[in-house]
Amino acid sequence: MRFPWLSQLHTLLDSAPTVGRLLDLCEENYWQLMALAPGLASARGLMKSSRPGQMDLYLEVLEQTPYTTVIHLTYYFSHHEGQMPDPDAVLRLYHDAAQVEVIDLRQSALPLIAGYQHPSLRNRWKVQLFLSKWLAYCRHQGHRFDPSPELLTEMEG
Repeated sequence: MRFPWLSQLHTLLDSAPTVGRLLDLCEENYWQLMALAPGLASARGLMKSSRPGQMDLYLEVLEQTPYTTVIHLTYYFSHHEGQMPDPDAVLRLYHDAAQVEVIDLRQSALPLIAGYQHPSLRNRWKVQLFLSKWLAYCRHQGHRFDPSPELLTEMEG
């Protein structure tokens, strides 16, 4: 099997999370993002990672403070209505605590959130778990954002 974690995803989504396991997963996601984008703590603007035969991955720094970075991470799929982002995540990285908070996540691969659900421990677990698997997939594809990225002025169409 190419991605063995897919068979385990349903079990992980249904498992009972604890606060400690959630914090561990948030930390794991932080280090995965730092491996994907080593210079993220000081990056600015929009960056693109291109791999032969793969979708381009876009990372945009929305906000940079001494202890946090807010980013937008997505793929853009061509659609008859224009460019469609999916998955589409806004994330806050806490560099001092080595944690990632999911501010917003929109995706169509898994039914993580159907309508509004308050930010319960289970919902946060599911979203962080999805992010973990997506980041692992991006790294498996060889995506990486150069520590000194060339900024993109506009999206390529």
